[in-house]
Amino acid sequence: MSDVGVLLREWRGNRRLSQLQLAGQAGVSARHLSFVETGRSRPTREMILRLAEGLAVPLRARNALLLAGGFAPAFPEGDLGGPDLAAVLASLRAVLIGHEPCPAVLIDRHWTMVDGNAAVPLLTAGVAPELLEPPVNVLRLSLHPDGMAPRIRNLGEWRAHVLHRLDRQALATGDPVLRALHDELRALPGGRDAARPDGVVVPLRYAADGHELCFFSVTSVLGTPLDVTLDELAIESFLPADAATATFLRAR
Repeated sequence: MSDVGVLLREWRGNRRLSQLQLAGQAGVSARHLSFVETGRSRPTREMILRLAEGLAVPLRARNALLLAGGFAPAFPEGDLGGPDLAAVLASLRAVLIGHEPCPAVLIDRHWTMVDGNAAVPLLTAGVAPELLEPPVNVLRLSLHPDGMAPRIRNLGEWRAHVLHRLDRQALATGDPVLRALHDELRALPGGRDAARPDGVVVPLRYAADGHELCFFSVTSVLGTPLDVTLDELAIESFLPADAATATFLRAR
């Protein structure tokens, strides 16, 4: 098989699609797709991109597919500290501020915190200083016994939610760093009770400032990114899940 054929077949297996299903989505014949996967046919740049679109492959991996096929990457990868992304990052910063008094963080593809608003210290007060040394991984921060974990009142349920979400993300992206992070967090102690929550979302029940607060999380991503770095950014915000939490946040 050619390198690009191997990668396409791996992505198709990851998405649990048959050759016939992917061929139908991409508008190609199953026979031609089979030839591409086995290396009997060399795909064009347009074919690679069409198949990648049908497989919902992340932009970073689409560039890798193109390189494997002998083509230049199609999507730029901007520097978070560079001028090209400055305007978008400024807008995302405004979104973070707009979430106040609710905590919200901007994260990259590995759950490293890029930015956060003024309400984030409500959740990080009392954690070990080394966990707040950049780069800060927000999932490690939440489940580590020296981090937020001792103040999470439903740690088992929250831990199960985080690990399930991270497992799905690692599978969807094929990112070995996310898989290693999942294995690391799964090995952390505590919170083994993972009873099914009673409500309509998995809450974060958190002890802070002498109150038990209740949040639900919302993830926001850019709708039309054409840059690898922007494609991998997300805002994770924590909104009040009950009236008491909303009142507490407004009072702060």
